[in-house]
Amino acid sequence: MAVGPALWLGPLLLFSLWEGSAPVSLLRRLGEHIRQLQESSVLGLSLGQEAAAVPKEGWLEQPLDPFNTSDRRSFLQRYWVNDQHWASRDGPVFLHLGGEGSLGTGSVMRGHPAALAPAWGALVIGLEHRFYGLSVPVGGLERAQLHFLSSRHALADVVSARLALSRLLNVSSSSPWVCFGGSYAGSLAAWARLKFPHLIFAAVASSAPVRAVLDFSAYNEVVSRSLTSAAIGGSWECRAAAATAFAEVERRLRAGGAARAALRTELGACASLGRAGDRAELLAALQAVVGGAVQYDGQAGTPLDVRQLCGLLQGGGNGSRPRAYGGLRQAVQVVLHRLGQRCLSFSRAETVAQLRVTEPQMSGVGDRQWLYQTCTEFGFYVTCEDPKCPFSQLPALPSQLELCEQVFGLSTSSIAQAVAQTNSYYGGQSPGATQVLFVNGDTDPWHVLSVTQALGPSVSALLIPGASHCMDMAPERPSDSPSLRLGRQNIFQQLHTWLRLAKESPGRGGV
Repeated sequence: MAVGPALWLGPLLLFSLWEGSAPVSLLRRLGEHIRQLQESSVLGLSLGQEAAAVPKEGWLEQPLDPFNTSDRRSFLQRYWVNDQHWASRDGPVFLHLGGEGSLGTGSVMRGHPAALAPAWGALVIGLEHRFYGLSVPVGGLERAQLHFLSSRHALADVVSARLALSRLLNVSSSSPWVCFGGSYAGSLAAWARLKFPHLIFAAVASSAPVRAVLDFSAYNEVVSRSLTSAAIGGSWECRAAAATAFAEVERRLRAGGAARAALRTELGACASLGRAGDRAELLAALQAVVGGAVQYDGQAGTPLDVRQLCGLLQGGGNGSRPRAYGGLRQAVQVVLHRLGQRCLSFSRAETVAQLRVTEPQMSGVGDRQWLYQTCTEFGFYVTCEDPKCPFSQLPALPSQLELCEQVFGLSTSSIAQAVAQTNSYYGGQSPGATQVLFVNGDTDPWHVLSVTQALGPSVSALLIPGASHCMDMAPERPSDSPSLRLGRQNIFQQLHTWLRLAKESPGRGGV
């Protein structure tokens, strides 16, 4: 049922003060920063139009445990509605699924699916993921509560929301529902079609890592390769300069004393660096600076793209250690300034302490929740232990797995088993779904865990040259590459084919 916003959410404001300075994943911070900037620009445009163009916020009362009918507990799940282009009650519904963060007005106002809605007179709905943003159950993020946080619970929410919103918004039973999502939410979109084909007519899954993996060493393989791509401003010299810079950082860390103290100041490490764990935290953050430039290359709001990063690392010179290190130091300063942060890294103890905080945060990052999902479903731990990797081999996989034990009491063996079970349940990179379009960019490190080749006539795949993470979902810009424009045209054409099929066979559109 639809209800008003939860009154208890007010105290969330008390816990938002850590956002600008607490130890959180830098990559996730970058993603949230880019999302907020893109969303604020679109919201600013909509406020200048008539009130009808402003999306409507709503709340659904959802069962906390949808798999146990005797459990009467519930929580409030936020959703957004943009009916600006909705032409008729039997028109299509584009359902934008939220992932591992808050979901705001941009989910129904910017990029696709919103940009695709006018062509088909579609209703656009955004559904925030349970335990993220403001859709956190009463009781917060205690370990016992997190038992109800998983992709399977999220898919159950999609089903109940699909049925409840059909009634609430007077959607025809013949209307086709198409799921959209990016990154983890892209996987959810594909899985929603896989598990509930009678309710979800089709899905567009952008940058969707449908294969869970414990050791995600392939992430840095793609980062390394992308640094050499001339198409996005990279070169072999740039990759060599990155390797040289990291070698210099490790040399100074080993030297200790004044060299280490200077490094701490120059790179914004808010820890003494005397402990191995604290040094690994710094090296992980530095890898995120480089990885973030690749993962979000060319996107509006990104602090640093590959071309800019390579320009700093090479410095117009010969790639010497001091020059390359100086370029990395400048890159850190750029990222910290754009994110409004003072520290690049914190001590391992501070990181663990923050991840143990069970009060909900106003920040849209949701690090505790996402760590729990990686520990219990997905893995996705980025490593660099291959000798060919140009960055530091720290942090190693064991130290990342140790976080699951330190924060949640989960063993390494249980994590490996959970990853295997996820792939068994959903099918990994051969999910077996029909009417799913997988969209990826070959610059994006996550594309190696997605579907990049068609699996049959009804499972299509687009691999967009030079595109980064979820770039196809972003609002169109004059600077968009021809390959990105073509990719969006292909998405449009695939939707056209599906929705024409739904119109010709109304019974296939919904229930």
